[in-house]
Amino acid sequence: MPMITLPDGSKKEFDKPVTVAEVAASIGAGLAKAALAGKVNGKLVDTSHVISDDSDLVIVTGRDPEGLEVIRHSTAHLLAHAVKTLFPKAQVTIGPVIEDGFYYDFSYQEGTFSIEDLARIEEKMHELAAKNIPVVRKEIKREEAIKFFRDLGEIYKAKIIEDIPGSETLTIYEQGDFTDLCRGPHTPTTGALKIFKLMKVAGAYWRGDSNNEMLQRIYGTAWNDKKSLDEYLTRLEEAEKRDHRKIGKHLDLFHLQEEAPGMIFWHPHGWIIYQQIKQYMSQKILQDGYQEIQTPQLVDISLWEKSGHAELFKDDMFIVDTENSQYAIKPMNCPCHIQVFKNGLRSYRDLPIRYAEFSNLHRNEASGAMHGLMRVRQLAQDDAHIFCREDQIQEESYKFIQLLLDVYKDFGFEENLTIRLATRPDKRLGDDALWDHAEKALSESLKHAGLAFEVRPKEGAFYGPKIEFHLKDCIGRMWQCGTLQLDYNMPNRLEAYYIGEDSSKKVPVMLHRAAFGSLERFIGILIEHYAGKFPVWLAPVQAVVLNITDKQTPYVEKVVGFLKNQGIRAKSDLRNEKISYKIREHTLQCVPYLLVVGDREAEANTVSVRTQRGEDLGIHSMEAALALINAEIAKKGRIH
Repeated sequence: MPMITLPDGSKKEFDKPVTVAEVAASIGAGLAKAALAGKVNGKLVDTSHVISDDSDLVIVTGRDPEGLEVIRHSTAHLLAHAVKTLFPKAQVTIGPVIEDGFYYDFSYQEGTFSIEDLARIEEKMHELAAKNIPVVRKEIKREEAIKFFRDLGEIYKAKIIEDIPGSETLTIYEQGDFTDLCRGPHTPTTGALKIFKLMKVAGAYWRGDSNNEMLQRIYGTAWNDKKSLDEYLTRLEEAEKRDHRKIGKHLDLFHLQEEAPGMIFWHPHGWIIYQQIKQYMSQKILQDGYQEIQTPQLVDISLWEKSGHAELFKDDMFIVDTENSQYAIKPMNCPCHIQVFKNGLRSYRDLPIRYAEFSNLHRNEASGAMHGLMRVRQLAQDDAHIFCREDQIQEESYKFIQLLLDVYKDFGFEENLTIRLATRPDKRLGDDALWDHAEKALSESLKHAGLAFEVRPKEGAFYGPKIEFHLKDCIGRMWQCGTLQLDYNMPNRLEAYYIGEDSSKKVPVMLHRAAFGSLERFIGILIEHYAGKFPVWLAPVQAVVLNITDKQTPYVEKVVGFLKNQGIRAKSDLRNEKISYKIREHTLQCVPYLLVVGDREAEANTVSVRTQRGEDLGIHSMEAALALINAEIAKKGRIH
């Protein structure tokens, strides 16, 4: 006679074991119809799950985050069902949920899925959904499952089963004539899947290994209601308009080419933005007690072996052989910063010591993973490492968090910051006791700062847990930029120590921290966030002075010289074009201030001020126009 406790604290008693669906029906017909899954004692299960003991139960609907995940997972299976119906020789592999949607990988030797094929597949999915086919979960023995899928010709599914630990219970889900291997849960019927759209097809290697077969990956999105789908598609359209690669080309900021894959050719205007950001952060951290250093690009592999990178990060490193020695092109700064710390005797009184570095790093990203500025092989970080005592962890963490929040305000990211604490991954250095201690220390630091955060299990770095700071841009996309990582392992492995108050050798705690992440990626985010219309302090050209006729040329040059002498990035446009044409062109080039000069302005030593947004600010003296520009520069990107 299970007693079911519902989220509002109310209880329902049943005289026999009961399914999640039956509990929902006992509450109301509307809830029974809306139920997609259940959470029994915190575990997500199908509505067919039988509850035998006293339990806490949450009925999951499409309005819940877990419900949306079940919809997307089930829609991935619906996609596979449709593909198998239309293309029987296709083999199914894996079909996980991803952010805002799902994908499914197929091995299909008969041809490549086209845009027309996607339309046919989507139509078939709607047909299958309309049939309201029951989705049935069944447990199956390992050898039986392997034989079942091999007999179907689904070799990849058999391979997946062979790699699953023998102790794990295997489940399959049947919907009509389609059966798939899956842990679940799934919607009770295909009829629950109404709002979805297939987006594109791309290539993907089996298990992400370029030595394996190239599969065809079909991406899709699914939602609980049409309004959400429409809003998502609108966001995609806006994101397409804001693509940093297109805007970068239009504004002549940077380019990439095949001879240097994943490495950026910065053009003058793009390099101005890069330098502004770098100089801004250099000044910011100098005020906060950091010291900038520079360490070598090539370092003997032995250092990376001692640090643990060669064991856990080598596939992502570029290795150079020379004179019978192996060197790694530096993928990160931390081991080198420890060498600087070790070069001299340190006392507990010297701590904390904060080292910062902006040098280039190189990581061997897969060619398919690279994406404009967002994923590159050569990058620079606003990287710094804090060597401190155990009793200084909370204070140093708090100080960095305050610095980071202040920085984000200057770039227009004052609101909607999400903070996550990423804990120990499966592949890691150090024992569990050390990880327990490190995770608790970071958690306490966030609580001390009064910040709410989510816990992300198994997503920490291999050497320590980390706090991740996720920004939301103006169209609602989240970007993980800042990070604070607590590391007990690397200083110990590389034999760093300081002399404690009791004259004994002690290993310092090392905090890895960055606010931007990589400068390249952060600039890409800024380009898309502002759609190229940067705040004045970042704009490559802050003001253009435009003449109406050749007669004003000397005065235009005088105004430009005045502005440049005051530190403004200004230029002239003396072309023999209509003033309306020149205004439009520089507006499209996202120049914040357009200063127009005619005979009247030249005679009175004034300028007519217009903004990139189309505002006419009227006639101003050169000094008053300068004050306007400087006031905007001082605001940086702050919203308030």
